[in-house]
Amino acid sequence: MDKTFGQADPKLREYIETTYHPEDAVLRDVRRRTREAGLPEIQVGVLDGRHLTTLAAALGARRVVEIGTLGGYSGICLLRGTPADGFLHTFELDPHHADVAAESFRAAGLAGRVRVHVGPAAERLAAIEAEAPFDLVFVDADKVSYPIYLDWAARHLRPGGGVLLDNAFLFGELVAEPRGERAAAIEAMRRTHAELAGSGRWLATVLPTGEGLAFGVRLG
Repeated sequence: MDKTFGQADPKLREYIETTYHPEDAVLRDVRRRTREAGLPEIQVGVLDGRHLTTLAAALGARRVVEIGTLGGYSGICLLRGTPADGFLHTFELDPHHADVAAESFRAAGLAGRVRVHVGPAAERLAAIEAEAPFDLVFVDADKVSYPIYLDWAARHLRPGGGVLLDNAFLFGELVAEPRGERAAAIEAMRRTHAELAGSGRWLATVLPTGEGLAFGVRLG
């Protein structure tokens, strides 16, 4: 799966990664741990991780929700963009993935600032609603449920809070004919874009990363 920088020129990508140093030893160790534990190598790319950190900081995020934990890479990036009292609720369907992520957070010195919730996010999110409003919601999970997660974010973010949705280009299938087993995912992602662009609840855009990172700011 292509996780490279959105610009196609490999020399430019190399320059950006060399200049900005988006991945340090802690994050490289998470990537190694995830691979050795047999998890799919679908965590965010190195520059996408830097985007998460920078956007979390720009939003002044303290209370963050992540839907789709995997091995903890993106969660660490999100927390790095928050102040020392920042906290992350992250939701992971697979118990094995959640165990790997818990170790990643521990190794990064962040175990006390995160809670890993195991189970279907659409069901488990209700457990944290009393802590709303949140500052940032990051979604990188099953694509069919993106409209559900986006609606949850709209109802539980503070005005001025942000939502980030990875894979917004749906691996190049966003503009494909919605047929067969991928039809549901294509239609769901199109509904997600329509909500961000036209519902009146968001000021939104799409950052042209390799996979597309949709970014919406919750309007008052």
